[in-house]
Amino acid sequence: MNALPDPYISPFTWRYGSSEMRKIWSERTKRLLWRKIWVALAQVQCRYGMVTQEQVAELKAHQTEIDLERSLAIEAEIHHDLMAEVKAYAAQCPTGGGIIHLGATSMDVKDNATVLQMEQALTLTTKRLDDVLHAFAAQIERWAAQPCMGFTHLQPAEPTTVGYRLADYAQDLLEDRTQLHNAKARLRGKGFKGAVGTSASYALLLEGSAQPAEFEAAIMAELGMQAWHITDQTYPRHQDWAVLTVLAGIGSTLYRFALDLRLLQNPTIGEWSEPFGKKQIGSSAMPFKRNPIRSEKIDSLARYLAQLPRVAWDNAAHSALERTLDDSANRRVILPEAFLTIDELLVNVRRIVSDLRINETAIQRTLNTYGPFAGIEPLLMRLVQAGASRQTMHAVLRDVAMQAWADVEAGKPNPLADLLMKEPRLRDYLSANEIKTALNAENYTGDAAKRASLLAEQIQKVTTAAPGT
Repeated sequence: MNALPDPYISPFTWRYGSSEMRKIWSERTKRLLWRKIWVALAQVQCRYGMVTQEQVAELKAHQTEIDLERSLAIEAEIHHDLMAEVKAYAAQCPTGGGIIHLGATSMDVKDNATVLQMEQALTLTTKRLDDVLHAFAAQIERWAAQPCMGFTHLQPAEPTTVGYRLADYAQDLLEDRTQLHNAKARLRGKGFKGAVGTSASYALLLEGSAQPAEFEAAIMAELGMQAWHITDQTYPRHQDWAVLTVLAGIGSTLYRFALDLRLLQNPTIGEWSEPFGKKQIGSSAMPFKRNPIRSEKIDSLARYLAQLPRVAWDNAAHSALERTLDDSANRRVILPEAFLTIDELLVNVRRIVSDLRINETAIQRTLNTYGPFAGIEPLLMRLVQAGASRQTMHAVLRDVAMQAWADVEAGKPNPLADLLMKEPRLRDYLSANEIKTALNAENYTGDAAKRASLLAEQIQKVTTAAPGT
């Protein structure tokens, strides 16, 4: 609250996250939602004869006239942000100001407003995720059949395809999308239940003319929300943990993609790379550097996002009795920053995937170096089909492979195919040409291309049928 000549500004204020997401979590939006809730409360109270139509009309007339400077000045005196906004709003409404917040407790307003913000933020996040999925689908379809070397334990394994590898991330993102949709569908506001959730204040105001639950339902209908059936002073903080866990789950998928991209961008492999601008500088000291800064930023922010559900967990677990206030300060940070973080991650991943650089020359180089080793498995099966003992041939192939591997480690061309075609213990069962054909690992990708293309089709159907929902 102190005015400084050079105040600290969070990177989320300008560097990370979009203007659309920042607007959702802005002070102005929050206060506009508070006023929207006060108007909805007054409108329903008017139906029950608690306030007049003139009072409601005046509240509506000044609903959008946010005076943040005035509200903050009041807060500096009374140390209560919501009551400061009540006073600022009431000063604008000589007739209706006296009935603002009638019967309510702070969390009847704040918690419902937060859920409205989360609903908007989840809608925007889903749109961002759909954009990423569309980008993946296009690249999957383009590279579905392109063979490349697969790696397990960070060691060359067997071939896969570029499209199939991309489909692995996209499939996880589709699952993340389902969880995102479910999180939004399960959102509930606190409703209007007063100080400890018993609705006592509203029951008193209604004086037996209606049940508090009926009154609450009418207000929530005005706001387009559902309410939790049981609350204390706040909605269950478990809900925050559930939402942030879904966001962190998306972050884990994006982290894995970015980490793999960083590995593949290493010049010793060099098969994939993120976009690099013509005037982009990779290093202040080494002008030749092409550092994967976008991918590194994704992994850096995703690590931060992964920690936020833990704070929400503590808020839920430590909410003693009907409530404590020890969640309030950190929720001002973790909720907006979780959404701003996932927003930044999704926007950056979409840009990377849309302009992903695939180096076919490097892919072929890796296949030429390590592909023959991957051909040993199909060769083994061909030998057994020709009548050889699997165990005997396994030992022979291993001996020859280790000899060839030593040459590769020494920087020599891979001699495996030549060694195997000349191996008399294999020639008893297969011709040199049959051995060479079996060792062509580029043909050993199974139905990877078909599976990848089918996933791309599924992505298009899901995201087109219900975009951003």
